[in-house]
Amino acid sequence: MYEVILYYKFTAIEDPERFCEEHKQFCKESGIKGRIYIGEEGINGTLGGSPEQVASYKEYLRSLPGFEETEFKTSESDYVPFAKLKCKTREELVALHMDGVDPEDGGKYLDPAEWRAVMESDEDYVMIDVRNDYESKIGHFEGAITPEVENFYNFPEWLDEFEQKVDKDKKVLMYCTGGIRCEKFSVLMKEKGWHDVNQLHGGIQKYAAEEGGEHYKGKCFVFDDRLVVPVNEDDMKPISKCEITGKPADTYINCANMECNKLFVCSEEGARKMEGCCSEECLESDYKRPFDPENAFRPFRKWYHYFDEEFKEREMESKEK
Repeated sequence: MYEVILYYKFTAIEDPERFCEEHKQFCKESGIKGRIYIGEEGINGTLGGSPEQVASYKEYLRSLPGFEETEFKTSESDYVPFAKLKCKTREELVALHMDGVDPEDGGKYLDPAEWRAVMESDEDYVMIDVRNDYESKIGHFEGAITPEVENFYNFPEWLDEFEQKVDKDKKVLMYCTGGIRCEKFSVLMKEKGWHDVNQLHGGIQKYAAEEGGEHYKGKCFVFDDRLVVPVNEDDMKPISKCEITGKPADTYINCANMECNKLFVCSEEGARKMEGCCSEECLESDYKRPFDPENAFRPFRKWYHYFDEEFKEREMESKEK
């Protein structure tokens, strides 16, 4: 079994290029794989490897000045869901395309237990999913607003419209996968005049680890080869549908037509039917790459079979009625 870690830390880095080169060298020598972004404001990464490799990396990062208290969200995987190591510099750790957004001015942290307590109380609040629409499509918290935005940098424009509709004295809850997008978006909301702004500390992944995913529907999109991971082990039902068959599904693939490469929800049945393509037009394309369903759906098979069988049972029940 391998481990996958998700982490970030906002702390000043004087020479990001040099820091990046030294960081990359350590990771190469350790054999760990994944994606790391480094900038003047800090670090944002997700890595995978053996428990020993991951432990060594954690120790290394926390040994660096300013990174002693870096928090890691850890999940398990049957394989390392990264083909290689990518370590590079960026102007922004998450692309908001705005200057002067300081996480120090962000919202209040709610740990998973506190977050759940608010959800289970009679308190009035508005909850915002601060992720892209293709992420919230396959999973989100009960009652959350899921903005139709394709990229994080579209959120400021969305907020301009949203602020006209919601009382700014209302309690705000916001969440994302690991917490880093809330660090920036909470600042914008406070600047716009919201007073009671709260963010889920550690994001969905920490909540899943500590609260079992209670009140979360569907799965969580992740930016590695797995694409989708479970959150609530007691509720594995998909909340979305295969774009080919219409059956319940929450597995993502990229269209096999290299000119299209659309990311879309697709069941294994649909993928086999369309050879990994999202449309008949793409199926006929000269730029269609070979599709291997055995590897494409390997990570999902331990829970996908349950979805398919459950759908068949419901279909039979409806026909009997």
